[in-house]
Parts: sequence; structure tokens; C-alpha cells
Amino acid sequence: MALAVSEIQAHCNEVFSTFLQSAAMIDLRSDTVTRPSPAMQQAMLAAPVGDDVFGDDPSINLLQQQACELLGFEAALFAPSGTMTNLIALMSHCQRGDEAIVGQNWHTYKWEGGGMAVLGSIQPQPLTHQADGSLALTDILAAIKPDDPHFARTRLVVVENTTGGQVLSLDYMQQVQQLCKNQGLACHIDGARIFNAAVAIAAQQKQDPYQVVRQLVAGYDSISVCLSKGLGAPVGSLLLGSNELIARARRIRKMLGGGMRQAGVLAAAGSYALKYNVQRLADDHQHAMLLANGLRAAVETHQLETLFSCHQVQTNILFCDVAPDLAEFFLQQLTEQGILCTAGSYQSAAGLRRRLRFVTHLDVSLTQIQQVIAVSQQIIRNFTNINTKQR
Repeated sequence: MALAVSEIQAHCNEVFSTFLQSAAMIDLRSDTVTRPSPAMQQAMLAAPVGDDVFGDDPSINLLQQQACELLGFEAALFAPSGTMTNLIALMSHCQRGDEAIVGQNWHTYKWEGGGMAVLGSIQPQPLTHQADGSLALTDILAAIKPDDPHFARTRLVVVENTTGGQVLSLDYMQQVQQLCKNQGLACHIDGARIFNAAVAIAAQQKQDPYQVVRQLVAGYDSISVCLSKGLGAPVGSLLLGSNELIARARRIRKMLGGGMRQAGVLAAAGSYALKYNVQRLADDHQHAMLLANGLRAAVETHQLETLFSCHQVQTNILFCDVAPDLAEFFLQQLTEQGILCTAGSYQSAAGLRRRLRFVTHLDVSLTQIQQVIAVSQQIIRNFTNINTKQR
């Protein structure tokens, strides 16, 4: 006898839950590792579908309309990833040989495979970041090329918010938008975590995040919004802009292989995320702050401040700069305890450092954060004891 869809889903959920419990893993590598909640899965199962390349998928059409109403744009386009929606935006704004001003460490320049240059023939003009993650307005102005055949034509300024977990303020966002308008340039937001920025600002100003996000993006020509990070959908990003821009974007999406057919099951997850998972981002921010405070307390207790420092937390991302020996010990012990994060190396004034990144999200509970703090405190204590004995 064939099983009903609900029975199959229940069985799969039970098997997956059992696996996760046995693995006892706390995954802080990224907010991209989130899994659809049971309620989101139900929304996906119930989604009506059609062929989106023909514009016939009702769930995708609903998601695009929902996003436009939330963010204040004329049109939207659903695509598989934020890398694709950013590239589509760049190629929609710029022609071959045009230039886009970007941040040195922003995704559109550093972390998306060089797509703007390789696939779009767009020249990136990267600028150095300020301490708060922004680009200085004077640097943006200085980077705009004169109308001269020796230079690539400056056409676009890209802003990333949040950037490395840092929030670019409402004032700054509007200053960049106004600068672009005055200079006759288009402006695009890589807003993969724009709702994290809105929630953080809303908490400070006691406003509604949905109102704040509209203020953050007001006047911009386009924005890419990721649904599969903190918002918890399994797949997908949205590009929003004018009707004319999105008409060009739809052609470019097809060219890049991003046209999907009965993808309403994915769009339904995005609609659920926009409705139910925005306000709860505040929990992730609080968890990241709690983790940072717990690590700092342990480091201060054992007087390891010169070897282990935590950056200030504004949203759901915590960076820690750690001396190589301590970092190796710390990471090994975390992994053995089933706690995952990411790490990279860089040269600082104090010498080589490892930069650890912890990202909180809806699949990490307060209890698990407290467990990570307890384990980390024990690891730091063990490191101190071992080094004391060796002396």
C-alpha cells in the first residue's frame, strides 16, 4: 500500500531528527546551514506550482509580489542564489567595459568567483573599507572616472549591508544613494542580510523592522535579498528593481541558466520566511552577543587577551582573532565536541593570526549557545593549564 505524503514526510523528519541527535552537532559555520522548519515544510508541500519561465508559477509570483510590497520596488525576480542575483543586477546595470565601484572585501568583488569580470566583462573598482565596514564617500567620489576613452565608464556603485555582520546606518545608506543620484550613477545593494540590518536598527530605535528595511533601501535602483541565510529558506534569492530593470534581468537569468520551472515549492519557503522569520532574527543577534561575552570572560579570566580577541557583535556574526597555537588547540577541541565554525589566516601587526567566524541562526538554540560557551571556557582553561605546566 502506498504511503501518504504526510506519512512519508513524518518518517523522513523522524529519521533526520534521530541522525542530528546522534551527531550532537552545533553548526556555527554559517546561517546558510539552516533547515526548513516543519511549518515551512508544510507550506512547501501545499504550494501550487507552474512553469516560472513562462511566468505561470503562482507561488513564485506571490513571493515576488510580497517582496515588492515589503521593500517598495516595482518588480522582483526569483533566482537560485544570491551570487546569481548579484551578477544579474550587475549585468543589468552595466555593459561590457563598464565599471562598478565595490568594497575590497564585499561579496560582489571577493567572494563570488569574479563573475562580474569573467561573465559580465564588467571592471570592478574595489575600495578600502572604513573601520565600520563602509566606504568613505570621498573615496567613492574619487573613484568615479571622467568621461575619457582611456577609462572604463563608471556606471554603478554597489553597497553591501550587512557587511561582515556590521550594519551600515540609515544615514549612510541614504548618503550613498544621494551621491549616486547626483553623479548620474546606478546603485545596487547586496542585501543578503538586509533584514539582519533592519532588525538591529529597529531594536535600537524601537521601530518595526519592516518599516526600517524600506527606509534602508529607499532610492536604490536594485537590491539582492537572500532567503536561505538567516531567514531559513532552503534555496533562493530575490532581485528587486524597476519594471524595466527586471525585464532585462529576466533575460540575463535565462542566459545564466537560472530559469526554473515548477519551483513554487522553493518560493513558498521564501514567502514563509519573509512572513515569520524576520522578527526572530533578534534572537540570533542576542545569541551572538552572548557568545562573544562568554568568550571574552574566559579569555580575561586566564589573561589571554593578547592571544584571543573578540570583535564587537552587531548582528549574528562573531569574529575572533586568535594566535596560531591557541587557535589550533581551540579548533581541534571544538570539533571533537561537535561544534563547528570557520577559520582563515591573516597577517596582523602582532604577527600571524587565525580569524574564527561563528554565525548564529534559527537552528542554534540558547541552550546550545550556552553549551558552546561552557565548552569554550573549558578549552581555554585546558590550554592555560598545559602551557603553565610546560613552563
